[in-house]
Amino acid sequence: MAGSPEATEEEAAAAPGRELPADGAARGGKRAAPSRPGALQPAKLSRAELYKPPTSEELSQLKETEDLFHSSLLRLQIEELLKEVTLKETKKKKIDAFLHEINSLLSAIPETPETELTDQAWLPKGVKVPFLQVPFSVKGRFRFVPPTELKVVGSYLLGTCIKPEINVDVAVTMPQEIFQDKDNLNQRYHRKRALYLAHIAQHFSKEKLFGSVKFAYMNSNHLKPILLLRPHGKDEKVVTVRVHACPALGLFKPSRFYPNKNNVRTAWFMEQSTPKEGGTEPPTPHYNNSILCDTVMLSHLQFLSSAATDFPGMKDGLALLKVWLNQRQLSKGLGCFSGFLVSMLVAYLLMKRKIVKMMSGYQVLRSTLQFLATTDLSVTGISLAKDVDASLPVLDDFHQAFEVVFVDPSGLVNLCADMTASKYHQLQFEAKHSMEILDDRMVDGFQALLMTPKPMLRTFDHVFHLKHVSKLQGACKKMQLLNELMDRGGNYVAAALPFVVSLLTRGLAGRALLVAHSLPQIPEWPIDVEPPKHKDVGPLTFGLLFVPEFAASTLEKGPQADHPEALDFRTFWGEKSELRRFQDGSICEAVVWEADNICQKRLIPEQIVRHLLKLHADIPEASICYMGALLESVIRTGQEVSGTGEEAMVSVVCSYDDLSRKLWNLKELPLTVTAVQGVHPALRYTDVFPPIPMKPIYSFHTRIRTKNLLLPSEEKPCPAYISPLKIVCHMEGSGQWPQDKDAIKRIKAAFHLQLAELLEQQHQLVCRPAVTHTDVYKDGYVFRLQVAYHREPLILKEVVTPEGMLKYQDTEESRQLELETLHLPYLTSSLHGLQQQHPVFGSTCRLVKRWISAQLLSDNISEECVDLLVAFLFLHSAPFTPPSSPQVGFLRFLDLLATFDWKNNPLIVNLNAGLTDADCTEIKNKFVAARSRLPVMFIATPKDQWSSMWTQEKPSAQILQRLLVLASESLRALEEQLMDPLNSQDVKMVFRPPLDFYDVLIHLNPNQIPRHLESVDRPLKSFSRGVVKNSTAMKILFPVVDYDPVQCYLQELRDAFSDLALFFYDKHGGEVIAVLWKPLSFQPQPFKVSNMKGRMVTTLNNELVCVPNVEAILEDFEVLGEGLVKSVEARAEKWTI
Repeated sequence: MAGSPEATEEEAAAAPGRELPADGAARGGKRAAPSRPGALQPAKLSRAELYKPPTSEELSQLKETEDLFHSSLLRLQIEELLKEVTLKETKKKKIDAFLHEINSLLSAIPETPETELTDQAWLPKGVKVPFLQVPFSVKGRFRFVPPTELKVVGSYLLGTCIKPEINVDVAVTMPQEIFQDKDNLNQRYHRKRALYLAHIAQHFSKEKLFGSVKFAYMNSNHLKPILLLRPHGKDEKVVTVRVHACPALGLFKPSRFYPNKNNVRTAWFMEQSTPKEGGTEPPTPHYNNSILCDTVMLSHLQFLSSAATDFPGMKDGLALLKVWLNQRQLSKGLGCFSGFLVSMLVAYLLMKRKIVKMMSGYQVLRSTLQFLATTDLSVTGISLAKDVDASLPVLDDFHQAFEVVFVDPSGLVNLCADMTASKYHQLQFEAKHSMEILDDRMVDGFQALLMTPKPMLRTFDHVFHLKHVSKLQGACKKMQLLNELMDRGGNYVAAALPFVVSLLTRGLAGRALLVAHSLPQIPEWPIDVEPPKHKDVGPLTFGLLFVPEFAASTLEKGPQADHPEALDFRTFWGEKSELRRFQDGSICEAVVWEADNICQKRLIPEQIVRHLLKLHADIPEASICYMGALLESVIRTGQEVSGTGEEAMVSVVCSYDDLSRKLWNLKELPLTVTAVQGVHPALRYTDVFPPIPMKPIYSFHTRIRTKNLLLPSEEKPCPAYISPLKIVCHMEGSGQWPQDKDAIKRIKAAFHLQLAELLEQQHQLVCRPAVTHTDVYKDGYVFRLQVAYHREPLILKEVVTPEGMLKYQDTEESRQLELETLHLPYLTSSLHGLQQQHPVFGSTCRLVKRWISAQLLSDNISEECVDLLVAFLFLHSAPFTPPSSPQVGFLRFLDLLATFDWKNNPLIVNLNAGLTDADCTEIKNKFVAARSRLPVMFIATPKDQWSSMWTQEKPSAQILQRLLVLASESLRALEEQLMDPLNSQDVKMVFRPPLDFYDVLIHLNPNQIPRHLESVDRPLKSFSRGVVKNSTAMKILFPVVDYDPVQCYLQELRDAFSDLALFFYDKHGGEVIAVLWKPLSFQPQPFKVSNMKGRMVTTLNNELVCVPNVEAILEDFEVLGEGLVKSVEARAEKWTI
């Protein structure tokens, strides 16, 4: 782990000091005695010691490793991680010294005279009260008296503090004499607390001891400001001391703060002069809870420390759980599942004997996740209170007041008061999923659970932002949430959020597994600035995780019209709901969503979200920024909004199925067709732009009458590109097949002629036979049939040795043939099956290939290799769920490319679950042993475990490196854009390659680029390409197939200049060919006739040498591409000879 390349930003945060511990722990759990720091000494053991039986401790460790961890590797990884995140002793000493100095400074702060609470003139200009005082007028008097004591509370004393952010919580006890009667009412206590902290802050800001003195809200709760102190100088990053103010013991009577009691008066909050007659005041549970939290801080610490004594596993387990929560973004913000909550949960499990003090950290992690996965605290709460005191509130009282219930040992405080049910369900879902991962032997659980960050964009299928949070004020009005607003001190975000989320959860029930929201977070602020307002939480983000089968259904079926629930259904959906008659004769309420194609169907959740928020929460559409499918525009087909081509794919596959049936049933063939297998990417749904049925317009072509053929015309633009869809026809074996390779080729050619003839006779299809294949024009598509004979590869392998012996060895020709007739059809059918399981697999592949092509690298990595990489995301998605939208698949692909350790690991794609655990281990071991001889990107599949055939030739190490850089940059840029709803999004940015690092750019003439319309930025006007979209015609002249002038030109350039330069091009309508000189070719070479290609002679140190003749080469570029090349732009400042 210490050097893993997967160190993304969050991990680097989770494990900052990536150095081995100084005392050099010996790897077996026993520490070697350090002689000089950092050096490992070999231990001198006598023979008796060396062979002595293992101690009971060692035996139990071995037993535990065997039972619990899949491998001893997981155990070692966890030990390493714990070393990385725990605090070193030297740091602890510094922190202790800092705390002592704070304590002595506190007692020296002077008192202030008593004033009215609203008269705050005594506070100097340099400090603002860290509290939103709305409404401002409030009764009560305040004076400052130095605190009676300062106590450290929280994880620091327990030793469960983990890096990267070391926070030490200290509680300052405010003396009894500054409080009066009725301070529990109308925020008086909270305002006194804020003034108390403001006075301390003002004094501390003058001290040299502190590097910074700031305010923050505790867990972003506006009622609870705290003071942040950091040491000055280079230690500023070491620690943050968080100062909490709490009341003297016994100040308040606990019974005043039961969840059903009221402590905020409506008349005061609404600034009315007289209270309404006879009105009952609503309960204020969150307000009450916030005061109670302060009174039980110290008792919580004592409770936790008694749980942690003699329990070393608790410390490790908590560290692991905190890392797990951090990676899932669950541990910060309003209503988070904080480290403190997890500690209390572990203590609860200890109390209930679900955990015992013998357990190791890993067992604590497992037991806690198991408990979270199986217990829904939003339905059945839990309580730490031991003896049930009849006067205390019961769990049901808490359930009425809060969404999630976890009561502390005093029986008064709900520790999960701010958490929404949705957030808890997300936590529960993650815990379930994590348990599955830990029990799955095929997954590296450590990497998936503790080392992989799960930002919302890569976790959820669709993400949308509520960009103006202030719109939630209107939502509170519309939903009549005045009581909640009073309870939350006016915080409309916290008040409306649970209601908005449950609204969406109901509307998307059946479509979404999870509807999650980001946690509102408010950053810290300097003490001389007004405290942040409620709207300063910035945009709120929501994530939807879909049930793939139902996410895109167009119908929402409701109850029958005469049932009492029908009214409720109508009120919920508003005017969208209408009565419909169904096939079974029932008449029901139903909502039907408009969507013409698959791409729009995937966005039905967006229609639902926008409709419900407008209807029930008055949130205008303009405030919702839906980021579900912004990237799909780059694989849109055609001018008009015709979706992203899934339908076109299906029609190609239907046409192919029909053709294969016709081939099987052909009469009069000497041998029958045993199998028909498609190998073109369109037949596995991964072709970037699916073929469109076309018919040529004759006037755009020159005709060759004798052969019924069309040729491209010189005067007109180049005809549209028609891609031949390649199909392999396997013929049955027979003793009549010859055993000579040349003879087999002739027989195959005869079959090609005969297939063409029979298809024309029996099915009236237009065919054009050739020696190596037959082209068939059907339904507007061109299929290219290639006959295969199963023994041919074997015959190609025959070699006769000089002694006349016959032996078999792989030749280039046999390998190529096997690839085309065996491996490619198998891959195509496997991926076709994957598409049936995961409907967005094809679109994800297409998005990924479009990106690779846009980066001009499509010639440097095979399509099959890309398809396998994407298949990996669907088959091995841990710690995520398989993607259900192309966009999230694309983001995860970029992440996989950028973070996978290509140098030390094979990428194992387990197609059709054809590999066992043992196979994977064997592949890994063989890979490590033979690393230097294997391709830089090694992909293993069940049918290709050792050779990685799709990455043999390409990508090269340099291209792979370039891809990794591009992927991590694109991912960074995209995530930044998609998480920032306030700026206008041009997500095509990552599809526009930087051209400044190439040496020469060859600009092309658009009317000779047949796929010009496929470019990322669609041209406004385009040329008529001489075809009409029509697929019914029977008798036609055969169109021009597979003709792309740019590809022909590129081939010529590569043949002529491959030793001098590399050529890059975006085959989907790129207007530029980018050229990179090879550095070695620019070194002067000795003058020989054989060295003269593309070079000229000069003298260097009185010797004749040849150097590349750049001017002549650039001229050749133009000459070779006459009519196609518009201009050649040389960037001379970049290279010199």
